[in-house]
Amino acid sequence: MKVYLASSSPRRREILENLGVKFRVVRPEADESSEITEPGALTELLSRRKAEAVAEECRDGLVIACDTVVCVDGTILGKPADPDEARKMLRMLSGRAHRVVSGICLIYGGRCVSAHEVTRVIFDEMSDGDIEKCVELGEPYDKAGGYAVQGTASLYIRGLEGDYFNVVGLPVNLLRRTLKAEMGIDLV
Repeated sequence: MKVYLASSSPRRREILENLGVKFRVVRPEADESSEITEPGALTELLSRRKAEAVAEECRDGLVIACDTVVCVDGTILGKPADPDEARKMLRMLSGRAHRVVSGICLIYGGRCVSAHEVTRVIFDEMSDGDIEKCVELGEPYDKAGGYAVQGTASLYIRGLEGDYFNVVGLPVNLLRRTLKAEMGIDLV
């Protein structure tokens, strides 16, 4: 079976490669704006838009799309646009817990299925200097919430509850369970 990843994320690509999945990346052109404020519904909508954007081109296989956001105190944090926004996001996360929510959308054989996963992440307190180091290294800019769990920010993550890979950007356990239950497909 052919597998298509509707994403430009290098982390999602790396996760699937590490699982041994053979796939082709197809970069989706999808509108990522929405008025939805509930993170699960938002990420499912955006991942569906991404999947549908490539579905016509990829009708001969399975399309996998994903979208991830970070939520703290009811505020959804996407990808920071500049260093000031990255600093602001990291200050919001410093010394507290937040949620990472990833929505997936799978299209195969005329079926379209969506689901989402939530992981709780707990940050230690970060000084202004700690935040500045993360920003100077350029890590925040293409990541929801302005950090990578597998990068410099890992120095400040006290713990997490849930799927680590969800925080990286692709909830592999949810992906496996959804493929099996909804489409009868084993990923590997």
